Amino acid sequence: MQQEINLQVSPETAASTDALKHHLSREKGIPFSEIRHIEVVKRSIDARQKKIKVNLRVQLYLQEDFEAENINKPEYKDVSAAQPVIIVGAGPAGLFAALRCIELGKKPIVIERGKDVRARRRDLKKLNIEHLVNEDSNYCFGEGGAGTYSDGKLYTRSKKRGDVNRILELFVAFGATREIMVEAHPHIGTNKLPAIIQNITRTIIEHGGEVLFNARLVDLEVKNNEIEGVQLLDGRKIAAKKVILATGHSARDIFTLLYNKKIYIEAKPFALGVRVEHPQSLIDQIQYHTPHRGEFLPPSSYSIVKQVEGRGVYSFCMCPGGIIAPCATSPGEIVTNGWSPSRRDQATANSGIVVEIRPSDFAIFGTSPLAALKFQQEVEKKAWLAGGQTQTAPAQRLVDFSNGKTSGKLPQTSYKPGITSVNLGEVLPQFVHKSLQKGFVEFGKSMKGYFTNEAVVHATESRTSSPVRIPRDPATLEHVQIKGLYPCGEGAGYAGGIVSAAVDGEKCAEKAVLAINNKQ
Repeated sequence: MQQEINLQVSPETAASTDALKHHLSREKGIPFSEIRHIEVVKRSIDARQKKIKVNLRVQLYLQEDFEAENINKPEYKDVSAAQPVIIVGAGPAGLFAALRCIELGKKPIVIERGKDVRARRRDLKKLNIEHLVNEDSNYCFGEGGAGTYSDGKLYTRSKKRGDVNRILELFVAFGATREIMVEAHPHIGTNKLPAIIQNITRTIIEHGGEVLFNARLVDLEVKNNEIEGVQLLDGRKIAAKKVILATGHSARDIFTLLYNKKIYIEAKPFALGVRVEHPQSLIDQIQYHTPHRGEFLPPSSYSIVKQVEGRGVYSFCMCPGGIIAPCATSPGEIVTNGWSPSRRDQATANSGIVVEIRPSDFAIFGTSPLAALKFQQEVEKKAWLAGGQTQTAPAQRLVDFSNGKTSGKLPQTSYKPGITSVNLGEVLPQFVHKSLQKGFVEFGKSMKGYFTNEAVVHATESRTSSPVRIPRDPATLEHVQIKGLYPCGEGAGYAGGIVSAAVDGEKCAEKAVLAINNKQ
């Protein structure tokens, strides 16, 4: 017999199966000896009160043994001789689109401008140590896309867009721990994601798909407003009637290509700001209301939103127990992002703190669909100039930032290329700077201890989402102008993270395959 029960317990009880059994036996009047197994289905932490609780949904197995169901990969077919679908980009959207194509009997040809995971690591080392930015191989471009070396956050609010559980199950099938099916805010960790991504790529190739690395798209072959294939930088041309464009939010050359070919795109509002790093122990004290987190609670995160003079200021991609990474995709720019390993065991916590950017803000760049992108580029270039024309990030202590004071001395941070003291009012747009200055004061009122000079502000956090949308038909998911072209994922403006991008990749693959089948 099984029962599903919702309960709230202490962190210590949640951490022990025997303690949970005793709790349920006592609270539900069930003899301890009859409880054969407790399977935790969902888990979240409630830290709103001083006494912290863990919310659990569990399945209780009484007088019967529990046997965990295997989560296996789908039955993928051999598609080596099947009709091709070109997929541009090997990030989450592109890889999950490729898997879905194979499942539906079509051959994916994945074109990725960057390198495979192993080769990519060498370029990341050069970026961190030698400040050398490889435009095709960096934290954004390469096998797995930006997700490979990110925190691996799998939480999404986009549950109406598709089957989130299916995506999580696929990640488990390819090597992720089952915990991602349980946690309210699951993450894989940057130390574990690369092997999972490699497993996905291997599966695509083993079942007849192709994955081409160091293959930068330079042109779309279009005739009578219908896609016919693509051209690569090395001169190769690949023919296909269906192309899924899943290039990510930083592939600026693709946006420029579409604009120059008069393929319709539009400027999109996004958000821009800074990345702030605190000691993780301080965030734990603030969130858990205790001097020490203890062994039963994970490193704490935070999520905060404020309105400052009618403009949203909010945290983005918060990384507990993590580090700040250099995420420029071209020389002459500074871009920061954050990630955490699976155990979230680093000494610092960081989060993007960003300000909403509206169309009126980038109107200074005209009415071009690339106006928001140019706004973004200008801020990144200013940060690069202020940092000394290397990947050294301009930085300021948090209270000094809000007071407009250049910091005399900066503490060490996790950002490996290094930081230099700069008044960030000289880097950020004035309205962004002022919104953040006031926003940090407001944050400190809600999170006592947050507003401190122990925290360091790094510029810039600018790649929160794509500054361009590639419009598509809501029914067919094809581009509104070019038949057979499927704008997909974050870069096209239809996703905001690993899971939502993967969901969108599957949806685009399904529509592309449906269109192929309907023509046969």
